[in-house]
Amino acid sequence: MDIITMMFIAFSLAMDAFTVSITSGMTTKHLGVNNALKIAVFFGSFQAVMPLIGWLAGLGLRDFVSGVDHWVAFGILSLIGFKMIYESTKIKSSAKEVIPLNIYVLLTLSVATSIDALAVGVSFAFLKISIATPITVIGTVTFLLSFLGASVGNKIRHFFKNKIETAGGLILIGIGIKILVEHLIA
Repeated sequence: MDIITMMFIAFSLAMDAFTVSITSGMTTKHLGVNNALKIAVFFGSFQAVMPLIGWLAGLGLRDFVSGVDHWVAFGILSLIGFKMIYESTKIKSSAKEVIPLNIYVLLTLSVATSIDALAVGVSFAFLKISIATPITVIGTVTFLLSFLGASVGNKIRHFFKNKIETAGGLILIGIGIKILVEHLIA
């Protein structure tokens, strides 16, 4: 997998964490650099570990799906992409206030925003992609975007959140189509 595709995947996967980081930055009165780093470390770490877990699980399944691996990767990436687009159109209730710097809240948000990365890790195993570079890129991109999102969250309006998730979903669908086309014409 080339570095450009890997970067697109990393940015797409980081969109949920970026969006939650923006919201966390907007709802935290005294954010500061340490708290922005705390948010970024949680999201970046989970976003790097989940594809590794998915990849390890996918290694066990790879032999069973080797003939249709490109279809599985296309399906997984497309489903994740469509889910992101769908979620970007839902009206989110803000009736319940959540304190984003609470350790349990951060753990829950980190897992919730990295589930998609688990599925992408499975597709990496099916496509026989070495996992070290992707998890490094995904974790680093998520860390940086989460830090940025938390830091400038109070300056960015809620209006942009849905557009960011939609863009991430469209990118994942595009990558799924690219993988499918590459395998069909090879």
